[in-house]
Amino acid sequence: MKTLTLFYLETCPYCIRAKRAIEELYAENTAYRDIELKRIEESREPDIAERYDYYYVPTIYDGNRKLYEASPSQDYASIKDSIRNAFDDAIG
Repeated sequence: MKTLTLFYLETCPYCIRAKRAIEELYAENTAYRDIELKRIEESREPDIAERYDYYYVPTIYDGNRKLYEASPSQDYASIKDSIRNAFDDAIG
């Protein structure tokens, strides 16, 4: 199974929503649990975050390919749908 990289900030409200969405998605589709999700808190690991091209968090990458980058106008449903799309891409 693929490994996805999730960039986030601990206090970011969109990241908090994404965390909740991920847990709900795991409950809804057990196949998503097989995806290895490498979580990088960008303020704790800036040297890794600098290697990727994104502005907003949360952001999900498959290798160097960006699957999702949040936008400031996203509501919870949109965040969850975007993460679901990234997970679906990962499980093929």
